[in-house]
Amino acid sequence: MGLKADTWIRQKAKNGMIEPYSEEQVGKGVVSYGISSYGYDIRVSNEFKIFTNLNSTVVDPKHFDDANVVDFVGDICIVPPNSFALARTVEYFRIPRNVLAICLGKSTYARCGIIVNVTPFEPEFEGHITIEISNTTPLPAKIYANEGIAQVLFLEGDEMCETSYKDKKGKYQAQTGITLPRILA
Repeated sequence: MGLKADTWIRQKAKNGMIEPYSEEQVGKGVVSYGISSYGYDIRVSNEFKIFTNLNSTVVDPKHFDDANVVDFVGDICIVPPNSFALARTVEYFRIPRNVLAICLGKSTYARCGIIVNVTPFEPEFEGHITIEISNTTPLPAKIYANEGIAQVLFLEGDEMCETSYKDKKGKYQAQTGITLPRILA
């Protein structure tokens, strides 16, 4: 990166890479979020899609049935035992052409058996991040909206990538809200 990592993130964030952006780590009374030493702790919004088997459909990534999820908006989402929910970040990202970002779950949730899965943010990806939150326990699990859920680590390349996500017209480019699986026709 050349600069100290947190300085690099601050510069990129002020140029629109992360909106809204928290200049400091916020952590009193909440699951922490904001700038960290080598990354940025993202927040989960208050919008969730909780998976259900009420309609007994099959989960098919090529033909996803909206009946597999129940929409929920609220400050606390209860993820059923051995199930999962989809959510989105509060933050909207604009990844530079020479940067790849990797997202990992926060230890506070991991210590409760809650696993966060997010695919890499490719160069020139733009949008909210759709997050999968798995409850691996036999008990219901609470997720707190507008608090930290995962940490993003930014990897800067020595040169620009040859083909970016934007160049490929990625199917999730500029997504807002929670985006369900889709296949291009």
